Amino acid sequence: MMTRLLKYLTIASLSCSAGALNSKVISNLADLPFDENDHLSAHILAFPASGPCGALVDAAIEETFLYGHTPIAVEREAAEKLFAEYSSSEQSAVTVTDCPAVCLDRGVDSSLVAYPLPEKYLNNESHEHDTFANFMASNACGRVEYGFINYSGKDLALYWVNQNTETYMYPFLQNERNTRFTSTFIGHTFRAKDPETGEVLLEHTVESNGVIGVGNHVNHHRKRDIRKEVRNTMGGEWRKHQLVKRTFSALGFDTGRLPNDVFGSMRAFYYNNRAPPHRLMEEWDSKGLYVNYWETDCNFIQIPWGLKFIWQERLKEVVQEWVGEEIEQTDLYGMRQYETGARLLTHVDRINTHAVSLIVNVAQGNLTEPWTVEVYDHADRLHEVVMEPGTIVYYESAKALHGRNSPLAGGFYTNLFTHYRPINDPEWYMKENPEGTPEPLIDVGKCELVGKPNEYSQGAVKCENDAIGPHLSPKMVTARSGDDLYDLWLSVGPSFEDDENALSDEL
Repeated sequence: MMTRLLKYLTIASLSCSAGALNSKVISNLADLPFDENDHLSAHILAFPASGPCGALVDAAIEETFLYGHTPIAVEREAAEKLFAEYSSSEQSAVTVTDCPAVCLDRGVDSSLVAYPLPEKYLNNESHEHDTFANFMASNACGRVEYGFINYSGKDLALYWVNQNTETYMYPFLQNERNTRFTSTFIGHTFRAKDPETGEVLLEHTVESNGVIGVGNHVNHHRKRDIRKEVRNTMGGEWRKHQLVKRTFSALGFDTGRLPNDVFGSMRAFYYNNRAPPHRLMEEWDSKGLYVNYWETDCNFIQIPWGLKFIWQERLKEVVQEWVGEEIEQTDLYGMRQYETGARLLTHVDRINTHAVSLIVNVAQGNLTEPWTVEVYDHADRLHEVVMEPGTIVYYESAKALHGRNSPLAGGFYTNLFTHYRPINDPEWYMKENPEGTPEPLIDVGKCELVGKPNEYSQGAVKCENDAIGPHLSPKMVTARSGDDLYDLWLSVGPSFEDDENALSDEL
């Protein structure tokens, strides 16, 4: 059914009018159309202005539907940035598929527009396009993936709409677990209806890769002794972290930066889906209390499967370089957006699948002070790492305790998390370290606070062994039990003046 429908969607798209002629020519990427936030305001089809390719692509545009892409020819500096690797093929082009061309996603930052993913180019390494029309209709340009989430309180029916004709797609069931992503095209319209009354609860025209909700989730709260539950949880997390024998690095974590093209792709997706009804409440009322959802909102933007695969495969290369061995992807989670007052309990991740992982900061804004990620090293010393958009934290997530116990001061903070393990080895955590694994850094000699108590990631704590790095917490905490984790949570959060304040009630 879905295969037949996709063919129908493709044919319907190609029946639309062709792209415009006389493409605009620019020599600087700063001349692309950007919005008031300095993000690309339209999907762009970029191609060389000079040589035979300018004429070949312009002629192809006349006969090709562009799926909402604005054609722009580039020369000089702009061409060098986008097509430096293609200069020789550009001059010898005989047909349009010999030419370089690239689709730039609406929503990408101006600082990242020069770094499209390889998958966005005509005839890239992962896909050969036999015609220009097929390129425009591919995942590089016009074809996108779009998700639908139902929080309306009733099961619905989802339709694809072509002018006045509705084509039934599938039952639109409720809640996150029933999210459905479909392969479609920019410009296509979908409608969600009550199958009993015919009432239309959603009508949406797709503009990019994304997700949209009908209604929103409401986390249900119950009366509970938060302090007691947190203390018990911290004891459990401490015991789980002690089950892992295997290590991969000296400290259990490190910092780095995303490749520009991956970061640009993530930023475009986030920007295009950053507000409701695309950003929805994360379902936490059945997941425990690792996130303080009873005190502040925690939002979520689901990521399409195709983008997940591209990002996780690329990030796997980055993590493999860090750990020095081949790994396999197990999960990518996010994007999670924390709001003012958010806290994340100290914890470790799933032991069978989350051996080595990345925290990726996609976006943040209006923070009044840094919101550090707290990571305990192999000697259980607390480190506090400051992240900026585009930075990553490598961490051994089933062994290295990590969290964000201090409340987020102002604004918002958006992360995603990607996880890996040694290939075909769910019992990796029980094994001895292979030869060549860095020795865990346990003894670093005497340490003292030489900076300010609120200086993070700046070497505020100096130890005799400099290998400890710049992130050792000014709090100078070394945990010895789950009670120490609980004490940290208690000390940095809102005060409990009496037992009643320790209870979460229905909101």
